[in-house]
Formats: sequence, structure tokens, C-alpha cells
Amino acid sequence: MQGGREKGDYFEQLALHWLQQQGLRMIEQNFNCRFGEIDLIMLDASTVCFIEVKYRKNNAFGGTAFSIPRSKQEKITRSALSFIATHKACQHSNYRFDALLIEPGTSGTEYRYEWIRNAFEASSSDFY
Repeated sequence: MQGGREKGDYFEQLALHWLQQQGLRMIEQNFNCRFGEIDLIMLDASTVCFIEVKYRKNNAFGGTAFSIPRSKQEKITRSALSFIATHKACQHSNYRFDALLIEPGTSGTEYRYEWIRNAFEASSSDFY
């Protein structure tokens, strides 16, 4: 596997497939706006999920669970607001910010997935 974008695309595809197996439906992948990017936007029943995908080779420095700093959360939140503003069909939905953490499995040939629903919440300051 080559550089960062190619590696990111690979793990986002794995995440998309895994989440679809969990019953989610894709709305959009790699949504970009002036505020930032959202890896996956999916529908979980009637809830629109804004999902950050993270891969880590090991658990050094807290592993994947500690890899979404507040500044990144704010970019995702503002990007989500931009998405909602331009997608009228989603404007009356419930929303959630999730993280899907991917790490190597114990066999070395598979991956372990940790889906954190409500990984963070939008603060009121994100709406201004």
C-alpha cells in the first residue's frame, strides 16, 4: 500500500463494507466542504451518522480511541452542518457522530473493528 490517501481510501472501503454488514446504508462517502471532510455519511435506521474512520497499526499512545482530537471533532461538526444545510431530505432526521476504529486482528490477516456510536457530541459553539 502506498501513501496516506490511498491507505485512507482502503480502510474507508473496509469500513463502508463492514458498516453495511451491520445494516447501515450509505448516503455519501468523502463529503468535502470548506470546513473539512467527513469519511462516511450513513443511515442507521432513521439516524444520519457522520462517521470518522481511523486505522492504527498498534495501540501506542492510546491507539485509535484517542486519535480524534477536539479540533477534528469541530471540523467534522461544521462539515456535518454544511451537509445538512444542502441535503433537505436529511434536515428532519436525528444525527449522530460515530467513529469506526480499525486495528490489526490477532491473526495478522484480519482486522478488528470497534464502532463507537456517539463518539462525540456537537457543542453549541460549533453552531456559530
